[in-house]
Amino acid sequence: MVVQSEINYKCSLSKETQKIALEELREDENIRNQSLEQFRDWILKHPFIKRCRTDPGFLLRFLRTKKFSLPIAQAMLERYLHARQLSSEWFQNLDINDPVIEAIIDCGYIVPLLERDQYGRTVVLTRSAQIDPHKYTSYQMVRVNTLAFEALISDEENQVRGYTYIYDDAGITMSHVSLLSFTEIRNVLSWVQNGIPMRHKMSILVNVPNYATKVIEFCVSLFTNKHRERITICTDVEELKKKFDPKILPKEYGGDVPLADMIAAFKKKLREKREELIALDDMYIEVSQKNASSLTDIFGSVSGSFRKLEVD
Repeated sequence: MVVQSEINYKCSLSKETQKIALEELREDENIRNQSLEQFRDWILKHPFIKRCRTDPGFLLRFLRTKKFSLPIAQAMLERYLHARQLSSEWFQNLDINDPVIEAIIDCGYIVPLLERDQYGRTVVLTRSAQIDPHKYTSYQMVRVNTLAFEALISDEENQVRGYTYIYDDAGITMSHVSLLSFTEIRNVLSWVQNGIPMRHKMSILVNVPNYATKVIEFCVSLFTNKHRERITICTDVEELKKKFDPKILPKEYGGDVPLADMIAAFKKKLREKREELIALDDMYIEVSQKNASSLTDIFGSVSGSFRKLEVD
């Protein structure tokens, strides 16, 4: 657990990305240093946060996501810590050496592309049909997503430029569609919007079958207007390729690099970050009815969220 006695930060952003950070996030050296110091002091004095990372690399992911609005970044951190404990089956034990997690990664369910898009964003490809819905549970699927996200958000370029998502629904069946209940879908999407420090810039849905349309419409209805405006639907891969330089896509989609190579590179990254990712479980916030109001932004009804939790 990294709890620093002082802020010691050296910016690793490219000059171009520093300019974007200033224009879009109001980030400069002065506001960054002040915010980091205030954020750290707030954590150390927080009555319920007992263990939490205070290093700049961790705190900046929240500050940048919330454009250096310190109170909003602090609220997001509280929701993040609460959610990790309330639904540990989704958000803890992020270990690439777990045979189930490794198998889901190996099948190509979720993988970041090796090259960034034209906006300098990391592109994350998700292919739900690669998961065997009769073999794996929704908890395992969400945990793999969490693992992927946590591995990416430590990158400072990602923190500023954000992410583009491609969801290829080719080959999904009704068993895939029903893998997550409507309640679980609502909770996951609430977590994505309110609980994890990522700048979601664009989502592209490809090859959506007719029988999944209602579920997609339900998902879209749960997003804020800002996120809805960032969703694009492509009929097929040919239409998708018009959104990018096709070379950055996997070879199976018309690019240069085979998907297997991208998966191998992703697994290497996960192994390099393994100890860091596992150490996230060391963070701890006391959860009680007294401080549970912030949870409604993540999981809706507070009472339902406490079904597995003993509170004081």
